[in-house]
Amino acid sequence: MALPKSYLTPMEAIQMDNSQIEQVDINKALWNACDSFRTTVSSDTYKDFILTMLFLKYISDVWLDHYESYQKEYGEEPELILELMKNERFNLPEITVKDDENKLIEAFRADFYSLYERRHSPGNGERLDKVLHAVEEANGNKLSNVFQDISFNTNKLGDEKEKNEALRFLLEDFAKPELNLRPSRVGDLDIIGNSYEYLIGKFAATGGKGAGEFYTPPQVSSLMATLLDPQENDSICDPACGSGSLLMKCGREVKKKFGSKKYELYGQEAIGSTWSLAKMNMFLHGEDNHRIEWGDTIRTPKLLDANGQLMRFDIVTANPPFSLDKWGHDPE
Repeated sequence: MALPKSYLTPMEAIQMDNSQIEQVDINKALWNACDSFRTTVSSDTYKDFILTMLFLKYISDVWLDHYESYQKEYGEEPELILELMKNERFNLPEITVKDDENKLIEAFRADFYSLYERRHSPGNGERLDKVLHAVEEANGNKLSNVFQDISFNTNKLGDEKEKNEALRFLLEDFAKPELNLRPSRVGDLDIIGNSYEYLIGKFAATGGKGAGEFYTPPQVSSLMATLLDPQENDSICDPACGSGSLLMKCGREVKKKFGSKKYELYGQEAIGSTWSLAKMNMFLHGEDNHRIEWGDTIRTPKLLDANGQLMRFDIVTANPPFSLDKWGHDPE
């Protein structure tokens, strides 16, 4: 089977910089990428675009990095390489486009680079949504419903021409050398997770409180995690987990003290788009062992055991939505 050209070599249009990257450079590049939307939509809307694109770019860079590593070793055996790639943390499937007569028009990998190649063509929003749907479907156990509240093909970005241009700019921003997020460049540093936290903090400063959402500053969540003193094998729950940062700070305490990841993270979040961010945030921080449910903790608790009873945890921590008046209690 012949492989698409874009997976034999990196995209020719993108100058891959393999030098070590600094956290501040990535943060600056990400914040500058927001310029594609600042004059068009509010930050409450475009934050989902930026954070989702960061996630897609990262998993695409990891996939391509590993693919090229296998290619150096098994260059003459493309089918073996694709078979090995099935063991990747995230599977990026092939998308086929057919005409009305079911004839193949084109096939491309569901990743950032395929989108970047086609950025000058009409339909950027539709292609982005198609890629996200394909990635979600191919990684159902991990990403089921994660992108359900996120659509790039929205009229909030203006008419088709304006939308296509804004998304082209976004793809070009993420193709800059500063956002080359390959593991071979990033190393073992949690640069990607830190960048996610940085953006969530920046966006929280401009909105969200009206909806009952409060972002816990990292200094506060770190202090809370220290005071809670989580131990190995602890189950840790945040019933109003937001983007999941407080939960992960507790996990880091365990790793710092015991050098292990023997803990379990549980959470629930009522707002669908925030729940999606929490799931992506967990994966970007390498926290695959988590269970984050979507729904109102008071009205419809989802963290239940095999008998349908409320689960119990070793540690429970939260920054509840204090600004809400209606907490789901039964009317008198």
